[in-house]
Amino acid sequence: MNSMVVVLVLGAAAMHAGWNLLAKSAASTGSAVAFVLAYRCLSIVLYAPWVAWVLWHDGMIWSLPVLLFIALASLLHLGYSLTLQRGYQKVDLSVLYPVARGTGPLLASVFAILVLGEAGGPQRLAGIALVVAGILLIAADGRLRRLADRHARRAVRWGALTGLFIAAYTVVDAWSVKVLLIVPVVLDWCAALGNVIVLSPRWLTRRGALQQAMRGRWSAAIGVAVLSPLAYILVLYAYQWGGEISVVAPLREISLMMGTVAGVLILRERASWGRWLGCAVIIGGVMLLM
Repeated sequence: MNSMVVVLVLGAAAMHAGWNLLAKSAASTGSAVAFVLAYRCLSIVLYAPWVAWVLWHDGMIWSLPVLLFIALASLLHLGYSLTLQRGYQKVDLSVLYPVARGTGPLLASVFAILVLGEAGGPQRLAGIALVVAGILLIAADGRLRRLADRHARRAVRWGALTGLFIAAYTVVDAWSVKVLLIVPVVLDWCAALGNVIVLSPRWLTRRGALQQAMRGRWSAAIGVAVLSPLAYILVLYAYQWGGEISVVAPLREISLMMGTVAGVLILRERASWGRWLGCAVIIGGVMLLM
């Protein structure tokens, strides 16, 4: 694999784990919609100069398919953001995060191999399988029977629903930058703008409620506004520079290990041999994918 693609994806993974940690820390109070709207608005402002510079200096070809895919990407990312933030209000990061981040890349990889015709050799399939196995170990805390209890099933459902959105936007966005040649930062910025347009009407007449919902959460929102777009823009550039969905999507899941470690060390979530073994298995799968 192109070494630059690997660097981009691993850097994105670290940023992804970081912003999810911030999002989780802000999820205990306030509205999920308010938080998503706040960090989307902030990201639009922060990344506007980059978008303006790209469009001014490099330009971009606009067409009906380009506009349709940007609109679709915006809707899928909005569904993902709201589902993720709502899930964080209900279950542990160390359960929802692995299930979500595993379900999405698995489904996207299967789609890329079966439908888009990407290569699916034994080493790649083994790598994907190990990543999924590691995810199950982390989610089940090393005990698969744990997934049968009520609390765990609830976390798995939230994670799986989030993963469906991840799979959908992964395929749509990869197609957008690889085939339609949409500039990655423009795609992400326009998707964020679409999110704000959809969410804003609810809060235009409720500014006081928005301020109340965001009390004590603005620092986390700023962190997410910086890290979340940049992490995904790096992934989009990885796709545009030759990365395949069936490799890049699972490779991103090194963030699972980072997120799990952060959940244990920073959020004081419980450590276990199952989670650490899951991290090791994921690393093994990532090495095969590389």
